[in-house]
Amino acid sequence: MRRILVVLPFYGGSLPIGRYCAEALRSLGCVVEVFDAPGFFGAYTAIKELKVALEKQEQLQSGFITLISRAVLAKVEHFDPDLVLAMAQAPLDRQTLMRLRKDGVPTAMWFVEDFRLFTYWQTFAPYYDIFAVIQKEPFLEKLAALGVSNTLYLPLAAMPSIHRPLELTPAERALFGSDISFMGAGYPNRRTAFRHLARRNFKIWGTEWEGDTELAPLVQRAGERISTEDTVRIFNASRINLNLHSSINAQPPVSEGDFVNPRTFEIAACGAFQLVDKRGLLAELFDPEDVAVFDSLDALMQKIDYFLARPEEREAFAARGRKVVLERHTYTQRMRSLLDFARAVLPARDRQPAAWPDNLPESLKKDLAALLDTAGLPPSADFDTVVAGLRSRQGNLAPLETALLFLDEWKKYYLR
Repeated sequence: MRRILVVLPFYGGSLPIGRYCAEALRSLGCVVEVFDAPGFFGAYTAIKELKVALEKQEQLQSGFITLISRAVLAKVEHFDPDLVLAMAQAPLDRQTLMRLRKDGVPTAMWFVEDFRLFTYWQTFAPYYDIFAVIQKEPFLEKLAALGVSNTLYLPLAAMPSIHRPLELTPAERALFGSDISFMGAGYPNRRTAFRHLARRNFKIWGTEWEGDTELAPLVQRAGERISTEDTVRIFNASRINLNLHSSINAQPPVSEGDFVNPRTFEIAACGAFQLVDKRGLLAELFDPEDVAVFDSLDALMQKIDYFLARPEEREAFAARGRKVVLERHTYTQRMRSLLDFARAVLPARDRQPAAWPDNLPESLKKDLAALLDTAGLPPSADFDTVVAGLRSRQGNLAPLETALLFLDEWKKYYLR
C-alpha cells in the first residue's frame, strides 16, 4: 500500500495523532495526502452560534458533515489512495463509507477513544474495513457482535522527532519547571486528587480547570491551551510528571482503567520521569522497571516524596522508559503494524504499476533517483506513485517534476 489518505477530525485529541500518523507513513515510503478537516472547523462552529431552533441547528450540522464527507470523496477521486485512514471523530458519514466500499477503496479507522464514553463506534464501525482500537476485551467482543471482523489492537505511541529530550535555557527551566507538574484537562478525578497537592511546588497546565478556587493558583497561563512545543518543554523541565488518566467520576480519584494514554509514551520519549496510575494494559507495554506506577492516592503521595528525594532513581526510570519507547512504541511502528495487518486481511487492489522505461538515459536515472530520495519514496516507486506524491506537495516545482506532471496530463488525454 503506497498511497494513503489520512482524514483528520475537526479538533480533539486525535488531531495531533493523525498528523503523527501521516508523518510516520511518509517515513515508511508511502505517498500521503491529508484531508485537513480543521480548516473547516470555523464554519462548523459558526453553525453552533446561529440563533436558530435546536432542531434546525442539528439539521445544519448534519448537512455540513455531509458536505465535508463529499469533499473527502472528491479527494479520493483525485488522489486514488490504496487506503483511507480516518482518525477518531473524522467527518465521514455512513453514505460516504458505503460509497468507498462500493468503489473498492479500503478504509480504516484508528479509534483512539474510550469505547465506554464515546459510543458512536456502534454506528460507524461496521462500515470500516479495518477498525483499530486502543482497548481489548470487552470492546473486541462487542465489535465482533456487530459483525466487525477486521479489528486490530493498536495502542498509542510517541513521535521521537517531537517528543524528545531538550536542552532548556535557565529561563525555560524557571518558567516550565517545578517539583511536580501535570499537563492535561481538569477531569473530576484529577481535581479531587490534585487538591491534596495544593501546597506543594506543583504546576497544572491545560484547559477546563475553571471553577476550582483551591486549584486556581496552581493553574498556569489562566488555563489556556498549551502548544505541543511547550508541552515537551514542561515534560523536560519537571522533576515529576504526574500522569493520572482521566475519569468523569470524582471518586475514586485513581481508578484502574484499561487503555494507556498518549502522555505515557510522550513523557517517556522525552527522557523525563513520570508517575502513572496503574492501567490494565500497561504491563503489556512497559516492564515494572521502565515506568513508576501508583495504584491509589496514598501511594501517589508516598511516591512523590520518595522520588523527589532520589534524583538518580528518577533518571534511571526515565532512561529505561525512553529506551523502551524508541524500541517498541513509536508511531512509525504503529503504522507499520497497521499496514501489515491491512495487507494480510484486505484483497489486493487491481492497480497496474506504470513502470519506467528500461532505456532511460543515465543522467535522467540519476535525477529521478534524487527526486525519489528527496520525496522519501523507495527506488521501486512507479510513475503513478511519484506523480501522486508530486500532486500532494506544495511550493515551486523543479524542471523534472514539472515534466512528470505534464507527462501525466498528456497520458490522461491521449492514452486513456
